[in-house]
Amino acid sequence: MATKRPAQTAPFRCTECGWTTLRWVGRCGECQQWGTVVDAGEQTGIVKLVTATAPTRRARPITHIDTTDTVRRTTGIGEFDRVLGGGLVPGAAILLSGEPGVGKSTLLLEVAAQGAKSGQRVLYASGEESAPQVRLRAERTGALHDELFLASETDLGTILGHVDEVQPDLLIVDSVQTVSSAQSDGAAGHPSQVREVASALIRLAKERDLPVIIVGHVTKDGSIAGPRILEHLVDVVCHFEGDRQTSLRFVRALKNRFGATDEVGCFDMTGSGIAEVPDPSALFLGHGDPVEGTCVTIALEGRRALPVEVQALTIPTGIPNPRRIVNGVDAARVAMVLAVLEKRGGIKVSDQDVYVSTVGGVRLTEPAADLAIAVAVANAVTGHAMPRHVAAIGELSLAGEIRPVTQSGQRRGEAGRLGYRTVVDAAASDLAGALAAVGTTRARRRRVSAPGGPRDLSDVPEF
Repeated sequence: MATKRPAQTAPFRCTECGWTTLRWVGRCGECQQWGTVVDAGEQTGIVKLVTATAPTRRARPITHIDTTDTVRRTTGIGEFDRVLGGGLVPGAAILLSGEPGVGKSTLLLEVAAQGAKSGQRVLYASGEESAPQVRLRAERTGALHDELFLASETDLGTILGHVDEVQPDLLIVDSVQTVSSAQSDGAAGHPSQVREVASALIRLAKERDLPVIIVGHVTKDGSIAGPRILEHLVDVVCHFEGDRQTSLRFVRALKNRFGATDEVGCFDMTGSGIAEVPDPSALFLGHGDPVEGTCVTIALEGRRALPVEVQALTIPTGIPNPRRIVNGVDAARVAMVLAVLEKRGGIKVSDQDVYVSTVGGVRLTEPAADLAIAVAVANAVTGHAMPRHVAAIGELSLAGEIRPVTQSGQRRGEAGRLGYRTVVDAAASDLAGALAAVGTTRARRRRVSAPGGPRDLSDVPEF
């Protein structure tokens, strides 16, 4: 007679999500976090029975809470204040992440210098650089001030000791992955260490009403390194991004308990530091005379409307699969726009190599740029140079219809402020009507080089 085997309990548990396993593994099979699987018999901080204790501070009605001491303080950098929602809130914990070398330390050193110049005492704790290295960068960027204190430490207890000694009005820790605590096992950067260090710094911020800015590393896929709980603990999560080929940098708010999460700050990385760009409109426009194959659209970066010039170049080809080379736009989206342009707009591009790019290194990801791409390609094929005062905004459907886009009123307002007197959008109804509205109604006679020699393009169909 067969006997039933007793159920075997899982001796290992993930401290992040509670996933259990019969043997120890380095990575959790559920939440994919490293170093979080521990012996289920170990104390994980979860207590089954908690006895009630008398609170030291009584709960009060929310209408009786005094907010006079929680006035925002400006950082001295308008673009950074825009992202934070108006400035630094006392007791706020801010996490700033970004790719290596994008300029996180340079930006925060400028924030520290501006705070010191405004009369605040700032403590900059660097775990990645020595104090002389930070001083050299401060000399280059003009960030020297007597109220800016530097500490090169990687021990959490020592940093807290510096806070007690200096009594700063702003604390910057660069970065959380380089700081370790004696209260937790593992090396610096371990998930348990990151959680312990972040919890201590956030507790310090709340107890002393001290704004704390923490720098966080990112992984290969661009997410913030460490346990996911790090992003839940802090009040504000900002991401610093930019292309290494250009000097333009953006700061985006991914989470903000004190303001909107759709604001974007623009900066320019120069040899003497980082400078804010309050009006980046001219960065993404061409500066020459109008030429064929160009069209301007109004894109949204957060709440900010920016004019972006889309450029297209078409070359006749005899190969069965023409080239489709794009830069700054989505290749799949461009392929769909080209199909709609040929089927619904009457512009033949199946025998053309098509190159589409944006000006200034900006990347267009929203569907509102569909119409501008279509108009730019149509102008390149027909040889039409569109006037400077015309902009195109709209999403194209497969039926050739122009759909309205979000924040259309704000886009039109920004276009009018910049001098675009004609804005082609969903009012044009379909693609053929939009092309007629911008003046692309007749092919220009021109000579181009083709694989079979120069040929006349005056036979391009009208629409």
